[in-house]
Amino acid sequence: MNGIDFESVAAIVAEQFDMDPEELNEDTDILDDLGCDSMGAVELIVAIESATDIRIPDEAVDSIRTIGDLVSYLAEHAEADE
Repeated sequence: MNGIDFESVAAIVAEQFDMDPEELNEDTDILDDLGCDSMGAVELIVAIESATDIRIPDEAVDSIRTIGDLVSYLAEHAEADE
């Protein structure tokens, strides 16, 4: 993935949950709004890590609630890797 932005992350999330990315926004709660269970969370993290080459440790996963949180985490850690 070249750049970390909302649209690219939303596309991955939408694919994982079989939905239209247009239905998502930065405030979409991954657990509550998407009904993500623990298995779904693991699958989402694996897909995000695979697409971005950014590892998301378990302790960071606990602090990521919304798609906006996820985008912020990825953008921050993408810059750190440069």
